[in-house]
Amino acid sequence: MADVSLCSACARTLTGAPTRSEADAPRLDRMDGSPSLPVWASAPYAGPLRGLVVAWKDKGRLDLATDLEGAAYRAGRDLAPWVRAAVGPVRGATGGRARVLVVPAPSSSAARRARGREPVRGLARAVARGLVDGGVDAVPAPVLAQRGRDQVGLGSRRRGARLGAVRLARSVRSGAPGRGRTRRPGPGVPCLLVDDVLTTGATLASCRRVLEEAGARVLGAFVLAATPPPRRHAAARQVHLS
Repeated sequence: MADVSLCSACARTLTGAPTRSEADAPRLDRMDGSPSLPVWASAPYAGPLRGLVVAWKDKGRLDLATDLEGAAYRAGRDLAPWVRAAVGPVRGATGGRARVLVVPAPSSSAARRARGREPVRGLARAVARGLVDGGVDAVPAPVLAQRGRDQVGLGSRRRGARLGAVRLARSVRSGAPGRGRTRRPGPGVPCLLVDDVLTTGATLASCRRVLEEAGARVLGAFVLAATPPPRRHAAARQVHLS
């Protein structure tokens, strides 16, 4: 029921420190041989967490936002030292650092209408708060928009074919209360991407491409959950059956 708090098993899925997950997302590979985009995930997209994300995103369980955004906040705080190191000092400034734009992966207009909101923006705001509390000058920045339908339900090939579905938003406002308009991505501006689930990496790859074409530095990404590769699903089934 919507007014029942999370059970202990569900709550435990949100307490772990974020771990690197890009190795299992083939669309994040760069054709020029450069390293894949670093991606951290709070947990595998399986078991109780899978049900939580689906209920929060598509079944009207707005009450779950507190728990899921809490996990994103903690992840931002945990990732703050890495982000500070990745950004480095600003040229010409003594001890200064550039403001990091925390960029949510965009939803399609159809998904926004159906849900009445963009859930990933809430995650980006939470990550930004965690970064700030970890000593990083960060601000949520919904600077991307999506053409057409969401990636949800698309197979690997169709996700890959939609790598051009993301563009810079025409009008950009900060996701932080009282901040008004935020800085658009431009030459040298550091960005951290945020999404709910990592599957093939097609969405993050498309977001990265658009931001880099604008001259921004994409440091990495955070997702709530990463889909385990098939071999792990098979191993899990074997253990369950033995």
